[in-house]
Amino acid sequence: QVQLVESGGGSVQAGGSLRLSCAASGRTFSNYAMGWFRQAPGKEREFVAAVVWRGGNTYYADSVKGRFTISRDNAKNTVYLLVNNLKPEDTGVYYCARASHLPTTAQAMGVMTEYDSWGQGTQVTVSS
Repeated sequence: QVQLVESGGGSVQAGGSLRLSCAASGRTFSNYAMGWFRQAPGKEREFVAAVVWRGGNTYYADSVKGRFTISRDNAKNTVYLLVNNLKPEDTGVYYCARASHLPTTAQAMGVMTEYDSWGQGTQVTVSS
């Protein structure tokens, strides 16, 4: 099992920035990919970004390309999500997730069922 703990959320004004962190502990050698998803009130959870643990390839939802950056620090078993130029529609709970296998396609990187471990989430609130 792997445990994931997110941090770094908060309340910011539109145009602001945050850096979200996800620290993994436990069976981290089984990490193949790490992803960030978010869920706004009354909406379904959606894909934000993902990174391949060993290769470092990154994937983004169209809505965040150019504004969000995902990265990982293998030595610290930590994944980061730098979120810039935040918009009110970015408001939601941001979840970190781990895939213990490598999704076979770029599209699959954004599918929730590819991930088998989830954190508790960190709240991001953006005011206009």
